[in-house]
Amino acid sequence: MPGTDLQLVAGLGNPGKDYAQTRHNAGFWLVDELARRHGGSWRREAKFDAELARVRIAGNELWLVKPQAFMNRSGGVVAAVANFYKISAAQVLVAHDELDLPIGAVRLKQGGGAGGHNGLKDLIACLGEGFWRLRLGIGHPGSRELVTGFVLGRASSVEQAVLDEGVLTAADCLPPVLEQGAQQTMKSLHSSDTKPKA
Repeated sequence: MPGTDLQLVAGLGNPGKDYAQTRHNAGFWLVDELARRHGGSWRREAKFDAELARVRIAGNELWLVKPQAFMNRSGGVVAAVANFYKISAAQVLVAHDELDLPIGAVRLKQGGGAGGHNGLKDLIACLGEGFWRLRLGIGHPGSRELVTGFVLGRASSVEQAVLDEGVLTAADCLPPVLEQGAQQTMKSLHSSDTKPKA
């Protein structure tokens, strides 16, 4: 079975230490884990306003990207990197926090709308809808009025342990996506138990 041709994995988050441990930075956590596992070293690329790392996963060379613009301007950064390296939207995977999934759940999909996510909204505007999304469940505070404080807040230690497990699950799924294709990985993720273990 042919693998999915990915050449760029972008993690969404907000730059700076004040945001590093907030739920909205789950995408950053994922690409940091990929860099750690696969020997990537981050370097700042001022022309893109991004941090980039080069890794080899399952025999494939990929760029890892962390936009250093704030979340609502991250699409322009990812699009600039993709355009420079002649990478199509369908070869881009974007990892992001997802309010509409249980905490720790992981889902993979291609295309779709922004669902109120400012980073995805800017990506769609700059790159189109054809990119892949790796959705990292952070849970929902229960009310729309609480969402901003929730995503920009830190999880409890118990919740963080479940979030961290989700990030590891997401990192585990990249090699099979590249080797066997996204469809098989989607089936595996979507049939997994999404209940928090804590």
